[in-house]
Amino acid sequence: MHGHGCANGAGTIVNAIAIWKGAAFCIDLATTADVELDECSDAGAGDAGKITGRIENADTADTALITRCVSLVLDRFGYRCDGVVTTRSEIPIARGLKSSSAAANATVLATLDAIGETLPLMDVISMGVRAALDVGVTITGAFDDACASALGGIVITDNRNMELVERLVYESDVLIYLPEEKAFTADTDVTRSKAIAPLVEVAYRLALDHDFENAMTLNGLLYCAALGFDTEIAMSALKLGVSGVSLSGTGSAYTALVGRDQIQELKGCWSDMGGSVIQTRIVNKL
Repeated sequence: MHGHGCANGAGTIVNAIAIWKGAAFCIDLATTADVELDECSDAGAGDAGKITGRIENADTADTALITRCVSLVLDRFGYRCDGVVTTRSEIPIARGLKSSSAAANATVLATLDAIGETLPLMDVISMGVRAALDVGVTITGAFDDACASALGGIVITDNRNMELVERLVYESDVLIYLPEEKAFTADTDVTRSKAIAPLVEVAYRLALDHDFENAMTLNGLLYCAALGFDTEIAMSALKLGVSGVSLSGTGSAYTALVGRDQIQELKGCWSDMGGSVIQTRIVNKL
C-alpha cells in the first residue's frame, strides 16, 4: 500500500510565539512524503503498528514527527500497519521556513492516500499540529504555519483556539536570506519572546488590517532583538526600499516581499553579506 503527499513551506508575517496569534504566507518550496504500508488489519486505539521514518539526504535527522503523523492517521481510522515513511524536501531545515509543518502535512496526506481515506483539509492540518506538539518540535503548535503550508496564500490565525481568522490571495515575489547557522524552534527562549508581546500585538493588528509589509517588518525587528539575531540583514533590505522583511519564524532565515524591480539589487546586497539567497514567490493555489 503506497501513498504520496506534498505540502509547501512558508514565511512569517507575525510569529505566534509571543501572543499565540500569527500570520504567514505560503512559498514555492515543497516537501513530499511517501508512505509504504504492509497489509493493514483492524486495531484498537493506540495500536497503529511499527512505523520507520527516513528523511532523504539527512540520515541522522530526527524522524519522530513524520512517524507520529503516520501513527495518528492509522489510529484515527482503526488500522494497524507496519510501514515506512520517507520525506524529501526543497525547504532548508531549522531555518524558520516551516519545514516541520510541511513535512507533517505531506505525511498526513500521504498516509491517507495509502489507506484510501480522506479528511477535510482543516482536519489534516490539525492532525499535523497535534503530531508536532506530541513530539515537541513546536511551541504553539504552529497552526499558522501549517495553515499557510496547506492552504496557500496568506493566512491569519489564532493558534490557541486553532482558528483560521482569514485567508487571502496575495501576489508577491519572495527573497530568502539563508545564513549558515540553523535555529531549532524547540530551543527558543520563550521568556524573551513574551517580553515583546505588546508590540507583537501591534504587528498582528497591522496584519488584520492587511498591512502585511509593515506587520512583517515590525515583527522581524522585534524578534531579532528578542532572540539575538542580526538586524542588519533586515535593515539592508529596508534601505533598498523593500517594505516587508522579517526574520522567518525563530530564524535563522530572513524573508522579504519584493517587487520585480527590487529582486536583483537585494539579491546582490544579501549575497555580499554571506550565506545564500533563494528566490521564490507566494503560492496561492495548491
